[in-house]
Amino acid sequence: MDPLKELFKEIALEKFQEVRSIIKEHGDKKIDEVKLSQAYGGMRGIKSMIWETSNLDPIEGIRFRGYTIPELQEKLPTGKGTQPLPEGLFWLMLTGQIPNAKNVEWVTNEWHNRGELPKQTKKVLQALPNTTHPMTLFSLGITSMAEDSVFTKRYAAGMRKNEYWDAYYEDTMTLIARLPYLAAYIYRKLFKKNNHIDPDKRLDWSANFANMLGYKSAEFHDLMRMYLTIHADHEGGNASAHTTHLVGSTLSNPYLALASGMNALAGPLHGRANQEVIEWIFNMVGYLGTDTPTKKEIKSFVEKTIESGRVIPGYGHAVLRRPDPRYIAQQKFAKDHIKDDPIVDVVGKLFEVVPDVLKGLGKVKNPWPNVDAHSGAILVHYGLDEYSYYTVLFGVSRALGVLAAGTWSRALGMPLERPKSLTTEWVKENIL
Repeated sequence: MDPLKELFKEIALEKFQEVRSIIKEHGDKKIDEVKLSQAYGGMRGIKSMIWETSNLDPIEGIRFRGYTIPELQEKLPTGKGTQPLPEGLFWLMLTGQIPNAKNVEWVTNEWHNRGELPKQTKKVLQALPNTTHPMTLFSLGITSMAEDSVFTKRYAAGMRKNEYWDAYYEDTMTLIARLPYLAAYIYRKLFKKNNHIDPDKRLDWSANFANMLGYKSAEFHDLMRMYLTIHADHEGGNASAHTTHLVGSTLSNPYLALASGMNALAGPLHGRANQEVIEWIFNMVGYLGTDTPTKKEIKSFVEKTIESGRVIPGYGHAVLRRPDPRYIAQQKFAKDHIKDDPIVDVVGKLFEVVPDVLKGLGKVKNPWPNVDAHSGAILVHYGLDEYSYYTVLFGVSRALGVLAAGTWSRALGMPLERPKSLTTEWVKENIL
């Protein structure tokens, strides 16, 4: 028996009936008005999709099923560590209910049982040179596993529409289970001369991932639990989530949908940002000739960066108007566990310097740090300094949210996504 699937089935059926009732009674009501500048500006801020697993408030930040990150840290089971287990967050995103320790232990064991990488995936990865970018390997690895898709096989056999969610759930559980194995295999191939480490099924999902990477300290395992929790979802409008949703709406299986989302995550304007932050910090300390710069020296370099026409990486956000709670969670972890690390200290000084500089420009809507401003410095502290790999870590985490949301989309019968596009000639003839 699968207790999570049975609970989801019960909750989803009730939600499906509720949504259908809302559409029938209130479907003609307007929820937003679109400006021409939004149509040309990447559809920024247009309320146009349903995403059940999380919501992003400009002031309060991300809420997973209504719970803030500090609330998750208080309420979700932590296992042998101090940070929430991502298995518990996944349960919450699917059901809306805080799981108990027994629920989370079941998810951990289920993912261990499903986690082994297929032989064809290893062959695909080994066929490519070690100069291949980690995110390319990650996307290809996910795609290579689509051969195992339950959804594809059952759809070809004539699966009914109200069963889509069940097959999507099965693929989701297997895919999430395999992602740490895939990500660790890529890391050890590219950076550790193909010296792979066997899984340890006595560990939870995050700790086993960290262990397969080669990191055995309990402190780093706790960091990985926090990292994989806080990056898991950020409502549906961000590029990787929206891409996964769009491709999933065509009834592509979860493997293909997630691979598409990971290709979006790989972009410099999205998941690659944490790599750019740490590279910029090391460029700064190299330019200044010290890894213990003063706030005055940092301010000067920040202004120099802005004057050159570049942005300060890790600062600003499309939605948030306060410091990112995910940044604050990492900041607290660093204060609790990391002492006298010069690069982590630089991150703290940037927090004190950059917002005032950006406010002084008079045109920055959000001068505060986002999640990417801190993560690289912490990873470097623990020895994970292969920057090009950072987005893969992000991707393993983000899969939790987008695949949970994808299961909900199939349960609620979400249709093919197909917005209407316009030409500039149409705009000139009908709007101007």
